[in-house]
Amino acid sequence: MTTAAQPAPTTPATTADADVIVVGAGPGGSAAAHALAQSGLDVLLLEKTAFPREKVCGDGLTPRAVKSLVQLGIDTSESNGFIRNRGLRIIGGGMRLELPWPDLATYPDYGLVRPRLDFDELLARSAQKAGARLQELTTVTGPVLDAAGRVVGVTAKVGPERTEATFRAPVVIAADGNSARLALSMGIQRREDRPMGVAVRRYFESPRTHDDMLESWLELRTPTGELLPGYGWVFGVGDGTSNVGLGILNTTNAWQKTDYKDLLARWTSSMPGEWQFDEEHATGPVRGGALPMGFNRTPHYSRGVLLVGDAGGAVNPFNGEGIAYAMESGLLAAEVAAQALARPAGPGRERALEAYPQQMKAIYGGYYTLGRVFVHLIGHPQVMALATRHGLPRPTLMKLTLKLLANLTDPRGGDALDRVINGLSRLAPAA
Repeated sequence: MTTAAQPAPTTPATTADADVIVVGAGPGGSAAAHALAQSGLDVLLLEKTAFPREKVCGDGLTPRAVKSLVQLGIDTSESNGFIRNRGLRIIGGGMRLELPWPDLATYPDYGLVRPRLDFDELLARSAQKAGARLQELTTVTGPVLDAAGRVVGVTAKVGPERTEATFRAPVVIAADGNSARLALSMGIQRREDRPMGVAVRRYFESPRTHDDMLESWLELRTPTGELLPGYGWVFGVGDGTSNVGLGILNTTNAWQKTDYKDLLARWTSSMPGEWQFDEEHATGPVRGGALPMGFNRTPHYSRGVLLVGDAGGAVNPFNGEGIAYAMESGLLAAEVAAQALARPAGPGRERALEAYPQQMKAIYGGYYTLGRVFVHLIGHPQVMALATRHGLPRPTLMKLTLKLLANLTDPRGGDALDRVINGLSRLAPAA
């Protein structure tokens, strides 16, 4: 069990350095900072690294993520470095099925690919243009508490010299990723009853770089046909490379018992040689990261701090998608914070802030409960293989599966598949 770090000493009320401090300039933090700045608030966005910086990810953006980018006013054109895709290609059970993104009123009918190496910086710079104050090379180390135990700021180490500093604000948004350092320092631990995943990926020079479909592999096999744990992806990046990766859930027996680098190599060695997913055409090392899923860190609000994205375990347990939910939770946290700060400090402001976890649960709770059941089922490769063999030949079932896995439905109206998924999400307990 992780021991919570000791918070900074309590401090008397002083003049705030900002209206809101946002910790972490990933997609969730930058989306929150952008929206807060647009609402006229003074926002301080603290990022521990300096841009550009690497981030382990599949680089694929579903229509759900595209919607948030459009909402933020981000130019998603090819001339601005984005590559469009038209749907999902599913491979498994000896079959190959292409499913276009659904035509919905709520979401666009296309996805995107953009490497995280510059995607995160694009969002952070956009937040800057909106008025947020971005401070890089600033590692937040803990909260600052007032006499009542409420968080009124953060301590940090700044710059290459790691100079100690304190920043104060009446509201703090923690978007510091899976490390969740700020939440841990407040004693908010990871929930062991919620799913966790690990993903690894590598870039290869490949003729598949301009593939206009996101490709999902439901089965991973060696050249001899041996079934491997996990699921995989191949995403064309459009710059001469493809992003090839795989994920494993903690519901599988292979969890923490697997050499992920070797597993990726064994899988890619089964692919056609002309795709060039080999050592000779790799452009860098294998990199990996954790996928905190299904709200595996709660509560999402405590004592002046709102948890956003990976810091709150907001990765979709159905498909491992994190960017869309980071941006959505960031935008929601910004809306809640803006409404709260329109009220004087006191019980009214606190009530407004306490609405954040309630809204998170209302939007995602039932769906994530279904997702937690799903990850326990697919944690067994044999179950996934069986589902693939019997599911892929049925196009209507696969259309339902696509909408369910990508969380793409119209909340009102929609077709029969939308109504089935929305009904299941409403019926599932939002635990």
